[in-house]
Amino acid sequence: MKRIFLILMVLLFFFSNTRENNISENISTKTAESEISNKTKAPPEPDNTLSAQKIIKKTDNIMQGNSSIIEMTMSIVRPKYTRSISLKCWALEKKYFMAYVTSPIREKGQVVMKYNNEIWQYTPSINRTIKLPISMMSQGFMGSDYSNDDLVHESSIVKDYTPSLTGSEKIDNRDCYKINMIPKPESNIVWGKVIFWVDKKYFIVLKAEYYDEENYLVRTMYGKKIKYFSDRFLTSVMETIPSDEPDNKTVVTIEKAQFNIGIEKEIFSLQNMKRIR
Repeated sequence: MKRIFLILMVLLFFFSNTRENNISENISTKTAESEISNKTKAPPEPDNTLSAQKIIKKTDNIMQGNSSIIEMTMSIVRPKYTRSISLKCWALEKKYFMAYVTSPIREKGQVVMKYNNEIWQYTPSINRTIKLPISMMSQGFMGSDYSNDDLVHESSIVKDYTPSLTGSEKIDNRDCYKINMIPKPESNIVWGKVIFWVDKKYFIVLKAEYYDEENYLVRTMYGKKIKYFSDRFLTSVMETIPSDEPDNKTVVTIEKAQFNIGIEKEIFSLQNMKRIR
């Protein structure tokens, strides 16, 4: 009888320790999972109550930030040839911007700068700096399907347009806000209307259609290959196709991007256009 009692005591002790160990392991596992979850916290779920103005403002902040340095390659694709241009760009406070052509050799050193409301261009081959008039902002940058305005962001999607939320659609199986952008009467916008498809999770543009004043579709831009840069998710590839020449396209690939970093206002000067590297 004593022997049986002893065996029962041993079994009770064993199961008690096993239960305590399991509880301890479960607590440790949950703690570790919580720590990992906090470190890799996913973006909040889409907020369907946001107004069009708030969506566009968030998108503008994601796309530009307070300051940035971006290195990119622009590939101009035509039926008979393809040529690529590499650029390094600096931006500050949405008032100052500078783009320096790093390659190819024959175009290297060309610079476009925005200083407040003035746009300047420097051509090293003739050592000449000129101020671009507003009429040239709609012209293609270096023969691409992107305009000078696209490059230097002379117009503002927040200040120069009146947005309206027209619904939700999927682009590449991702939920997007569909937003109509109508230029304000006092703005110097060449477009009659722009439609954005803004990703609900990351607030980046996955598709954009640009219409002229007669409501004719002029070009379409697609944002592809979402990647994490610095402190945000962006489309690393942007492909623009003109409607009247569907065999043409310009593909911009972001290679490096840093946001909200220290950039001195002094680098944005006519003198520095000749020295910037």
